[in-house]
Amino acid sequence: QVQLVESGGGLVQAGGSLRLSCAASGRRFSSFTMGWFRQAPGKEREFVAAISWSGSSTYYADSVKGRFTISRDNAKNTVYLQMDSLKPEDTAVYYCAAAPTIAVVVVAYDYWGQGTQVTVSS
Repeated sequence: QVQLVESGGGLVQAGGSLRLSCAASGRRFSSFTMGWFRQAPGKEREFVAAISWSGSSTYYADSVKGRFTISRDNAKNTVYLQMDSLKPEDTAVYYCAAAPTIAVVVVAYDYWGQGTQVTVSS
């Protein structure tokens, strides 16, 4: 079992930055692929970024490529999402999730956090 708790969301102006954190508890954190997803009101949950267990491989949705950076610190059981050049369309609830292997689809992830709200004003 892995428990995930996100933090770092908030309100920011367009062009600003936020850094999300996801703290994991339980065993085997370092063996999981970690991902970030987001869900805007009335829309389906969508993939944002993922990082392999070692941190050597990262994947991004086209909509955030070049603006967001995913990273992890296995010693701290934490995964991060640095979000720069934020746009109003980035407004959503952001979730971190854990999967046994690298994946970009919701169904591949077994464990989910409760989410943190990110609001970008224009």
